[in-house]
Amino acid sequence: MKPMSLLGKLYLIPTTLGETENLFDVLPQTIKRSIELIDYYIVENEKTARKFIKSVSPEKVQASLKLSALNKHTQKSEYSEMIQACLEGKNVGLMSEAGCPGVADPGAVIVKLAHEKGIQVVPLVGPSSILLAIMASGMNGQSFAFNGYIPIDASEKKTALKGLEKLSMDKNQSQIFIETPYRNNKMLEDILNALHPETHLCVAADITLPTEYIKTMRVVNWKKAKVDLHNRPTIFIIHKM
Repeated sequence: MKPMSLLGKLYLIPTTLGETENLFDVLPQTIKRSIELIDYYIVENEKTARKFIKSVSPEKVQASLKLSALNKHTQKSEYSEMIQACLEGKNVGLMSEAGCPGVADPGAVIVKLAHEKGIQVVPLVGPSSILLAIMASGMNGQSFAFNGYIPIDASEKKTALKGLEKLSMDKNQSQIFIETPYRNNKMLEDILNALHPETHLCVAADITLPTEYIKTMRVVNWKKAKVDLHNRPTIFIIHKM
């Protein structure tokens, strides 16, 4: 294994959580400086990654970029090739489609491999919908868990929701989860039907965007509210006291 000083670094580069008028309202200048210096990238979608890079650094020569796609179609055998540039002394940027790479994101496998290869991992500051949602929820920021996606099947979903509700009460721990955006309205309906009326629910949609909506109420009060979450990236948090 080469000394770390001879290796390139793996930069974890956050992106915006959606279309925003001014990128640097939500991204620090360190993102721009890093992108200006890096030509090798690991991304979920090449087209949207190139668009993001261009919006952050318009002067960046697109022809100089070398992008590798990391998504559900990527084979494990391709992972090592993606960080080969680091082993040759070049820096590589890892970007999520939205938010912070490595968190609810396939990039975690690359970060793990970088550690195994002795490559320095450099996380950059940027928006995380999970952390921003718990910050704004008024729930337990001392103890919370992110559960990713819960089952789609109606019966399994109800069981999972009740299980998270019980866990939140037993551990005094706020439970965070997400749904595919086009199913958000159905998810909200199912949450309200499954949970105890006094359980607290936070709905955080379009975080950092002009249409941002963040609200925490008891389930009984949510049943009187009207909100359209269709195709809006949303974080759900529940906590039963």
